[in-house]
Parts: sequence; structure tokens; C-alpha cells
Amino acid sequence: MIALTEAFVDSLAPNLAAAKNGRDLVKKNKLSNLRRSADGVLLFGDCAGSGSSGYQCSADFVVADKPVFRCNCPSRQFPCKHGLGLLYAYTGGREFAEAEVPAELEAKREKAEQRQVQKAKAEAEGASGEAAKPRKVNKSALAKKIAAQLEGLDLLEKLVNALIRSGLATVDKKGIKHIREQVTALGNHYLPGAQTELRKLALLLEEAEGREASFGEAVEQLALIHALIRKGRPYLAAKQADPDLKPDAESAIEEWLGHAWQLAELQEHGLVQTGTELIQLSFISYDDAARQEFVDAGYWLELESGAIHRTMNYRPYKAAKHMKEEDSFFEVATVGQLYVYPGTVNRRVRFDGVTSAPALESHLAKARETAEPLLSDAVKRVKNELKNPLGNKQPVLLAAVESLRETENGEIVIADRSGGMLQLGDVPKYGRRTTELLRLLSKEKMEGAAMLLLFAHLPESGRLIAQPLSIIHDAGIIRLWY
Repeated sequence: MIALTEAFVDSLAPNLAAAKNGRDLVKKNKLSNLRRSADGVLLFGDCAGSGSSGYQCSADFVVADKPVFRCNCPSRQFPCKHGLGLLYAYTGGREFAEAEVPAELEAKREKAEQRQVQKAKAEAEGASGEAAKPRKVNKSALAKKIAAQLEGLDLLEKLVNALIRSGLATVDKKGIKHIREQVTALGNHYLPGAQTELRKLALLLEEAEGREASFGEAVEQLALIHALIRKGRPYLAAKQADPDLKPDAESAIEEWLGHAWQLAELQEHGLVQTGTELIQLSFISYDDAARQEFVDAGYWLELESGAIHRTMNYRPYKAAKHMKEEDSFFEVATVGQLYVYPGTVNRRVRFDGVTSAPALESHLAKARETAEPLLSDAVKRVKNELKNPLGNKQPVLLAAVESLRETENGEIVIADRSGGMLQLGDVPKYGRRTTELLRLLSKEKMEGAAMLLLFAHLPESGRLIAQPLSIIHDAGIIRLWY
């Protein structure tokens, strides 16, 4: 028999609506013929639907933390409400009679098991050091793609030079329309990264109408696009000259130019860690109009190294309702395989094989030990990152805090053990206020604590701003944003 909790089922739901609909199926007694396999790892049953015959749904727990859902309903959500309803019925105490697994379902399970065996075999070969078969490259297709990308960068450079000559302040509605036309044109040149940044420039120029401060952000955005052209062209030219040249696994230039890293590629480049302990310190969900996607970003501390990683879950507008929306994670995660993407500060990661356990005092103590002891060193690291035009524009760092203070002007500052201070404030991009929440905390919570800070440069004032996301103290983690 499998042990399930309602909280675990909630975590499997793609969104709150799917979880609610699954519970409603149980409340309305829409589920029938509830059965389980002899070993107890497969649950299956029927669910009444809009049709006369209803739907057959199942949940297979061969891999305990990754159940495989199957249902013959037309829903594009995964898992669908019928599969979730099946699990809510199980956690709610409904009786599941032992029964023989239907032949059709058994055949699907056997195929899935064969795939799992092949995957395990491939992983074992990789672990034993056996050389993996080199990926076949269609050199003709690659040459055409690179030529199209270089042509796209030329198109982008002409637009950037025209904007620099005329000045951003002269861009009117007609000019913004022209920029949007160029965004569409870049879609034919395999440059999704450049396309997103150009769309962001158009959005900033629209906002700048009647608001002088927004021009500073637009100027920075134009500089970013120029840097992408300057660094992207020689990189693509080198790949054009040598089709066998391996992707750059140190910087994020491949991703900027539209390369979607596959997990197998990351493994080939040695960007995989095993048995890593992580603890999530903050979770941010926001609407990225430039990407035309909703973004779920989780900031995770690697307890051994002290590195702050981030998970990024992108949900395109058109498919958002069919995709799982990520949420906060409050336990310590032990990750079987941690895939680390190329980049600089706060590198993107993906997990495979996660087990969780409650966060203990020892975990919290270890987390605080990884914090940057001096605020001056933290600021120096951030400034070095911001100097990189293609670097992380909102880096997140963990800093040790000795005390929380207030200036004569009522501004909140933090101080370290050497007396160094840093003023806090809210980053305008996200529209989420957390700094004022610090006034509600007792001084005891701040003594010897570590604070997770989101940094950003404000071009209109020239200031570096730091927004508090969470506080780690001896008794737990206080999340200001989750």
C-alpha cells in the first residue's frame, strides 16, 4: 500500500482550480469502481463525465514521488481533475478493492517499465565512464540556421544604430510600431532571446511616454541588445567556421542566442551534481510581458557550497492553464541529479529524483554560515555582475545581518558585524513591497540572522537597491515573499 497525504496530492495539481475540481468529484460521488493492484502501487477507477460511458483514470506509483497518470478524457491538463480526484478519494479514506489490472493498462505499464530500464542502463553507462555516442549534427541544417541568425543580428544592428542616431526620445507611436514589426521579423531568424529583448524595449518606450524616468531603463535595454549583437556575432561566426565546435558551457551566450539546453547536453558537459541538499529561501511568481509568459522562480540555497541557484518555470500565455504552476517549497530537498545551466550568478537548475525532509536546526545553522559576512563584499559582487551587460540584472545574495536600523529619514538599513550598512528598498519591476514588513519583526529575530536580498540598479536615480526576500534565524525561515 502506498502512503499518500492530501498535501502531496495538492503539489501534483497544475493549479488551484484543478485541485478544487478534483475534490469536487469526490464530494459529488462521481468516482466509482475504485480499485488497486495487488502490490498496491496502481490505483484505477471510473469517473462520470459529460459522455454516457464516463472516463477511466489511473495513477501508477512505480516511482513513488513521480506517479504516472493516465486518463482517456480530452483534457490537456496534466494531471487532469479525474486523476487528482482518484487520489483525493484515496487520501479521504474511500475503499479501493484489490483487483486484476486491465490488460490495456498492463501493456502500457510494461512499455513504461522498459523505457525506465533503458534509461537506468544509459545512466549506468554514463556513471561507469563509457563514452557516450556523439550527437549527430546535420551540418547543412546548422549552416542554414547560423546564416539566418547572423542575418537576424544584422537586421537588429541596423535598428539599434537608427535608434541611437535619432535618440530614444524621438520614438513616437509610429516608431514603436516599427520596432514591433522588427520583433515579428526576428521570429524567422532563430533568435528568441533577441526577440524577447527587443519586445521589452518596445514596452519600455511605450511606458516612457510622459514619464521621463522610464527612458533610463530603455537606454539600459538598448545597451543590452547592443552587447548581444557584439558578443553574438563572433560566436556564431566561429561556429560557422567549425560546425563541430562544442557549445560554450561556461557563459549564457548560447541561451541568449536561442539554444535550449537538453539535460543530456548538460550531462555531457559535466554540469550535473548528485546527492545535493537544497533549501528554498524564496519563491517569486510574475508576469513577463516581454517573454509573453508567466514565470515561477524559486531561489534555492545549496547547503554544501553556499551557492544560490534558481529554478525557472515558464508558462506561455496560450498554454498557461494547461501547465503546472509551481509553488513554495518549505522542506529540505535532497536531489538525486541536479542539472546546472551555464551562466554566472544564480544559475538556473533543474531537478531529477527529489526526496524531502523537514528543515532541522542544523540545516538552518549551515545555511547562515554560507552568508556573505560583510555587506561591502556582497555589494562588490553584485556590482561586478551588473557590469556584465549580459549578466543577471537582478542578482540574489545571502548576507549576514547583525542588526536592523532606521535612519533619521525613516529609511530601513541593515548592518553587519563590522558596522557596514546597506539601505533597503523595493525593486519596482515586481510591484511587491516587502521592506516595510521588517518593521513588524522583533530585534531578536535579526540578531545573528542571514537575509536573502534581491539587488537591482535603478537607472533614473543611479542607485543600487536591495529588497529583502527572506530571513534565516536560529528557529526558522521568515519568508517575506512566497
